[in-house]
Amino acid sequence: MCGRFVVAGASSDLVALFDVDLPADNLPAPSWNIAPTDPVSIVLDSIPKAADDDIPVRRLEAARWGLVPGWAKDPKVGVTAFNARIETLGEKAHFKNAIRKRRAIVPATGYYEWHTVGDTKTPHFIHLPGGELFTFAGLYEWWRNPAAADDAPDKWLLSTTIITRAATGDLASIHDRMPLFLQPELIDEWLDPHTEEPRDVLEAAFAGGEELAERAEFYTVGRAVGNVRNNSPELIEPAAEDPSAQ
Repeated sequence: MCGRFVVAGASSDLVALFDVDLPADNLPAPSWNIAPTDPVSIVLDSIPKAADDDIPVRRLEAARWGLVPGWAKDPKVGVTAFNARIETLGEKAHFKNAIRKRRAIVPATGYYEWHTVGDTKTPHFIHLPGGELFTFAGLYEWWRNPAAADDAPDKWLLSTTIITRAATGDLASIHDRMPLFLQPELIDEWLDPHTEEPRDVLEAAFAGGEELAERAEFYTVGRAVGNVRNNSPELIEPAAEDPSAQ
């Protein structure tokens, strides 16, 4: 599961890092407590409709976290679709079209996970050493608001979800699920809209994710992260005391 994460860097850093051709104007600011339904930055490749060729354009967009499929009658269906289990991607109506045609990456400085023992939940911050970014494999969808005028700013909603898998290595001691980490060498093929059967990429990401999980570091943080209204760099500082006692 991935229910909260952190993007501490500026959007301009993501443009350079992922060779983005077209950054959106409404990109979200850095955040230390991103929760479902919040706007997040995603990277996707798309072929412009008016283009004379089929060469994809790499875009950095702001998307609402929680996938809303095009067939949905109400965007509220995305509230619980912030994660997509890799085991059932091709079966769930929510995700089976997006996995074939609309794949994205979700960059993250790190993410939070809660370890549960009895009735006590202890938050941990999980990150890679040296400030290296995680690249979560994700999906995206566009939803058309039938009640909005054609020129209304809310006519189209872009939304996203993060793919998850069974946790491995030391991360499995915190939670039984973790995001599907995408290795840099797989990004281009994952995003390519011509890749309509991404099974090989998924299998490679699944295998390579174990190495990234082994390199991941984690520590306990304060319980303040449990409140979505809290948002500051202090949230990722190691807890000064047992969070369960706060």
